[in-house]
Amino acid sequence: MLCAWRLGGLELRAAALWPGRAGLGGFGAGIRAREVSTSWSPVGAAFNVKPQGRRLDLFGERRGLFGVPELSAPEGFRIAQENALRKADLLVERVCSLPPGPQTVLIFDELSDSLCRVADLADFVKIAHPERAFREAAEEACRSIGTMVEKLNTNVELYQSLQKLLADKKLVDSLDPETRRVAELFMFDFEISGIHLDEEKRKRAVDLNVKILDLSNTFLMGTNFPNKIEKHLLPEHIHRNFVVTGSHVIIDGLHAEAPDDLVREAAYKIFLYPNAGQLKCLEELLSNRDLLAKLVGYSTYSHRALQGTIAKNPETVMQFLEKLSDKLSERTTKDFEMIRGMKMKLNPQNSELMPWDPPYYSGVIRAERYNIEPSLYCPFFSLGACMEGLNILFTKLLGITLYAEQPAKGEVWCEDVRKLAVVHESEGLLGYIYCDFFQRADKPHQDCHFTIRGGRLKEDGEYQLPVVVLMLNLPHSSRNSPTLLTPGMMENLFHEMGHAMHSMLGRTRYQHVTGTRCPTDFAEVPSILMEYFANDYRVVTQFARHYQTGQSLPKNMVSRLCESKKVCAAADMQLQVFYATLDQIYHGKHPLRTSTTDILRETQEKFYGLPYVPNTVSLHGKQEYYYHLLRARRQTTSSCFAREPLISLSNNPVS
Repeated sequence: MLCAWRLGGLELRAAALWPGRAGLGGFGAGIRAREVSTSWSPVGAAFNVKPQGRRLDLFGERRGLFGVPELSAPEGFRIAQENALRKADLLVERVCSLPPGPQTVLIFDELSDSLCRVADLADFVKIAHPERAFREAAEEACRSIGTMVEKLNTNVELYQSLQKLLADKKLVDSLDPETRRVAELFMFDFEISGIHLDEEKRKRAVDLNVKILDLSNTFLMGTNFPNKIEKHLLPEHIHRNFVVTGSHVIIDGLHAEAPDDLVREAAYKIFLYPNAGQLKCLEELLSNRDLLAKLVGYSTYSHRALQGTIAKNPETVMQFLEKLSDKLSERTTKDFEMIRGMKMKLNPQNSELMPWDPPYYSGVIRAERYNIEPSLYCPFFSLGACMEGLNILFTKLLGITLYAEQPAKGEVWCEDVRKLAVVHESEGLLGYIYCDFFQRADKPHQDCHFTIRGGRLKEDGEYQLPVVVLMLNLPHSSRNSPTLLTPGMMENLFHEMGHAMHSMLGRTRYQHVTGTRCPTDFAEVPSILMEYFANDYRVVTQFARHYQTGQSLPKNMVSRLCESKKVCAAADMQLQVFYATLDQIYHGKHPLRTSTTDILRETQEKFYGLPYVPNTVSLHGKQEYYYHLLRARRQTTSSCFAREPLISLSNNPVS
């Protein structure tokens, strides 16, 4: 039934903005464009200037996060979750007392939505809010709602209310296709949660799901921690590439683009140095997932996770991966030879190709062969220009315009978060996008899309508008220039905005299937489609202008950029095949025949080709975090990790 949290949104208190359509706290009676003097449209201008800051307002009402009054303080999460749980109890009682019919599905969807009004928002806040108190309160809300969801998944009386509907052929035939499909999906959620088990085993399934949720959260939080090493253990000349505090050097990432081989090697070995707690957490997580799968009737967790996707089963996935790997093999070998040749040219004393080399040297090859040094392109890709480009594209293709709006007091978690209204030329307001685009301390290093509230048709005939967050890690503007994007950053922006448009345009009667709430191996299709627009001169020429001179990006520069992406493409794809294969093995037959580290080493040698580096955790521990981001960017198949890019039970987020 309510596969956590493949559920719904977060009903936020709304203010009328368009006749018959709900607004979200902070917009007021209409859309107010920012008053800035610039050549960009309002949305472009909003992203090419620093936040204006709010006038001192000692008496203004504080709305709370996303306009939810209760969330003006961390303690509000407890109030919100208690309200949601109370309403859930009433809806369960109601649906179990009514005769089966279309109303059954509507109440199930409202039940799903009422829980995720808290869960989806909390799922974002627990990793993105800069204040620890908010993060901890949100995490507790996620656990509380998640526990309730798992209990509902195994509630026999609730299950029977839906079963009566689906068992009545006459009633089923009277349902419209969308209602029937949603009813079947709720039934599927019951089935994979073990509704068919006896009471003792159902309780065991609930306990396992809650434990998996806790382990997932623990593992996720562990991926954020940097590693540190005593300064004297590193050559002094590379200290400047890292953060130095007292007698230690802090390594918080892979520094994959650093030109100094030693910097990349040090970052790789130190950042990925094994953490015993993370390894134990991973192994316990995999073991508990396997126990759950077997308990509810699946031979492996992979079989359970892939049920209901386009791929359908792990056999299909592995067949695809092995075929793809065979087809890539010869081209991948040539790519590695080319990368090795470039390393030998630049560093003849140390020409062995290592895992920290391909990102940097493939970039050098692209720059040398096609003259695509990022610094040549960045001035044409100011953030405001790119947002204006998206606005132009959406207007021409979809009749949609993006409007920037000043959030209400307390509505956003950081002052540089921008709020956009998505408005259709005839339909009016479609939803809201909160743009959390800029780097800050303790913010996860990831680009992804979070559903905060799913769209649905409410009982009163009003449409509940979707609300999403796009999270990027872009540099801040400087005194002399706005935020300038590399071509890769620009492409990522288009990719994530594809997810946002999927959420805005996937307007369904039921939030259970709205927007990105779809099979995980389809969720990347709209966003990858957007990348093609980002690489088409007919689109790029509409917005890529030098932020100082106004000159358009020359066509030959766009052509060179597009051609350069073919360089080392096989090696890049081979890496994704490796990641996906490792995922399948980890979630395949248990007990695992050896340690996760040994499996990693064997799989890397077979499906990637570069040597495993001893005493690194690579794809688990810390780099699991990067692994999901990389794999989701060019996803070749479904993941057994329930919802990428983070290990969680949630449909949040997608990358």
